[in-house]
Parts: sequence; structure tokens; C-alpha cells
Amino acid sequence: MNDDTAAQIHAASLALLDDPGIRLEHDSIRELLLKQGAGPGNGAAIVRIPKKMAEEYLGLCPRRFALTDRRGAKTWLSAQTEPVFWSCPGMSLYHNGVHRPFTSADMADLTRLLDQLENVQGIFGLALDDVPPPARDVVGLKVMAENSSKHIRVLCFSPQGAEMLTEIKPVVGTHPWFSIGFTAHGPLRWTRLALEIFKRTAGHGIPVSVNGEPMAGVTGPVTLAGSAAVGNAEILAGIVINQLLEPGRPCVYNLGLAHIFDMRTAIAVTGGPENALLAKISARMGRFYNLPSASWVSTESMCPDAQAALEKMFGFHTHVASGVTNIWGVGQLESELTICPAQAVIDNEMIAFVRRYQRGFDAGADALAVAVSRSVGVAGSFLEQEHTLRNYRAEFYRPGILFRNRRQKWNAAGQKRLEQRAEEIAAELINRPANPGLSEAQARTLATLSAQFVERMKRDS
Repeated sequence: MNDDTAAQIHAASLALLDDPGIRLEHDSIRELLLKQGAGPGNGAAIVRIPKKMAEEYLGLCPRRFALTDRRGAKTWLSAQTEPVFWSCPGMSLYHNGVHRPFTSADMADLTRLLDQLENVQGIFGLALDDVPPPARDVVGLKVMAENSSKHIRVLCFSPQGAEMLTEIKPVVGTHPWFSIGFTAHGPLRWTRLALEIFKRTAGHGIPVSVNGEPMAGVTGPVTLAGSAAVGNAEILAGIVINQLLEPGRPCVYNLGLAHIFDMRTAIAVTGGPENALLAKISARMGRFYNLPSASWVSTESMCPDAQAALEKMFGFHTHVASGVTNIWGVGQLESELTICPAQAVIDNEMIAFVRRYQRGFDAGADALAVAVSRSVGVAGSFLEQEHTLRNYRAEFYRPGILFRNRRQKWNAAGQKRLEQRAEEIAAELINRPANPGLSEAQARTLATLSAQFVERMKRDS
């Protein structure tokens, strides 16, 4: 994957946007595009976006922008910045060997856990089984804000909820303390729900992830390059729409949700080597457009086992090495359907491991240590040298939960496997008090707005 390949994918996507075009299931947004230079397509709700228009509105995207935590501390994103790591969306919880629907109480517990994992910079909303679907985005934002000061990625469910997010934002501050996103449901199609969410959140400086999610062999060609071209076309159309609605809106380019279809089991595969290749394409296309990129690290495993370790460690390594800006997936199991606190603890360790490898090593004069080696001489020891004391903490990776001791210690501790230790650590972190960074007045206002919105959604349903 290089700039020539990226240019080929870009050209193929532009060709698709021109013929057959893209279906936009939203009358006013479709009319807006037609007024600004798009052409009518051959079919209901289809518009054709010319090359000049796509590239013009792509050029309005900021190349570098910040996401903030609750207190306003900034994390800058661009095509060149170091990766940031988030948790992931989902519907179910796997905890202590039990699998069940995910609730708002689970959201509070998981958020407190993620808030304390040093390698997690953002917390993703999930589907809350005990909350009416149209209100899950608003309630999820409220619960996460009550239990963490980290950046929040809202999982959007309804246009009404999206509009409510714009009312909630100034309660905490004008800085981008949460972001949103939505995915094209292709091939070459944006639904009314997605477009209405983009529209209702426009004009408020809320960063948005524009996601293409072709499934190779089903909603995209079976070839990875072909699916990438379809997904890229969907993303370009989504970016054009967002820039028409709010010129200069921060956009994250996300082709990393693309996946493949297992023809034997009819399962959408998210943890295979092909997913790593699609993440690599997402990172390269992000750099081609000079936009921050996103992707996810996932597994088909049902629990924190050897399969999860294999697929997720490979995923984290390849995503970081490929230069993905925003890597989702901490705690993810079962092809993004399930979240697991113990897996989040293990993933946090994987990220630290990969980061140390990616950092490499220094080969300067002090690191080469010729004078120290001469001083120690033949058959001596470096253990008691000041050079060793000064450098070993920075040079060596220090694991948080990996076992590095003798068998006698392992036996004495109950011969616990990694996932067992991770469950214990997760439980300990969950039980610690929250540190949300909200004032009492902010917390009361969020709770009131959320409760009022839930009641309104119940009345309207």
C-alpha cells in the first residue's frame, strides 16, 4: 500500500461517485447537493458527485484538530499524530463468565474501569438494554460523563437524541469533549437516519467520524481493493455532506470498519488478517487525504482466551505499525457485539506492549555505552553500574498484568491464568469511586436534561 495504490483507489471511488452515484435518503440534503453542483442519478434519491465537487469539499476539512477531555485538555489528531485508543460500541456484556444484555449500570461500571486504564484515551457508548432506543445516545453520554473525565464518543441512535446532544454540549463547555459518527449502509448509500444525525449536529463544532463499512463479498466486491473503493466513495460522499452542512467541521476518515464475510459460517469477520489490511488501507487513505484515520481491533472470540489474544495482539500491532490515528476496540469481543471488562484490562496491556516495540531503541553514544563496557571489562557485571540504574526503567518494558516470576510464585498465588487476573483487576477498578471532572451543577443539569428527554421519548413512542 503506497501513494500510487491510494491514488488508484481514489480514482476508482470518484468514478463510482460519478456513475452510478450515491443514494441519499434525505430530500433536503439531496437538494442541497444538487444546488451545489451534484447531478441527478439514474434512480430515486441517487445523486452523482463530480470529481471537482468531491475534492473541493474534501479540502474544507481541517487537517489537524483537537479532541478534549471533560476539563478541556487537548489531544491533537492528524494524519501524522501518534495513535489514540478508544473502547468500542456493542450490545452485550461478558463478565465473570456470564453473557447478557448491556445496561446503563454496566455503562457506569465500564466507564469507571476505562477511566483508569492509562492507554485508553476515549470511551465509546454502547446500546443500553434498559433505556428506550431513541434515548440511548443521550443517556449514554450522561452516564459516561458522570463516571469519567475522558473524551466520549457517543453512539448515536436517533435524530432527536442527536439534537439533544447539541443542547447538552454547552453544559460542560464549548470544547469538543464528545464526538459522534455514523456509518454508510451501502453499497453506495447513506440512510435518512445517518444524514439527519449529521444535519442536526451540524454547526456546533462537534467532530464526526465518517465511516465506510463495506463487507467484502456482500456490500462490497469480494476483493479488498474493490471493497475499499466502494467504502472510500461512501466516505467521500459523507465528508462532502458534512462540509456542506458545516464548512470546516472536523472529520475523521474511517475505512477501518470494513470487513469480510465468512462464506462458510455467514459471519462478518472482524479479527482476520484481511481486517488488518483494510486498516492499513484506511491509514494510507487518511494520509493521502491528509486526514486523521480510524479503524477497529476486534476478535471473533466469545471470551478472553487464546484466540482473542492472537487476533487482538496482531490487530493492535498492525494498526499501530500502519499509522492508524484513532484505534477502536479496547474490551471488544464477538465481532464488536460484546464488551468485556477483563478483555479491556488485557487490551490495555497489549497496547503498552505494542507501544514499547514501536518506540524502538536509541543508538546514541550513551546507549551504545562503550565506556561502560570497557569499565566493566571481560566477564564483569553491569548490574551494579550507575548507567544501568539510570536507564533500565526507560529501556525495559514493565508489564502491568503479565506474569513474570517463578513457578513457585505462580503456584502459591493459585495458578491463575491471565484472564483470571484480569477479571480481578477489572473488579477492583470498577469498585473505585468515579472521577468525572464535573461540578455539582453540571452533574445536576445533565441528569435533569437526560431524564426529561427519556420521558419525552417514552411519550412520543
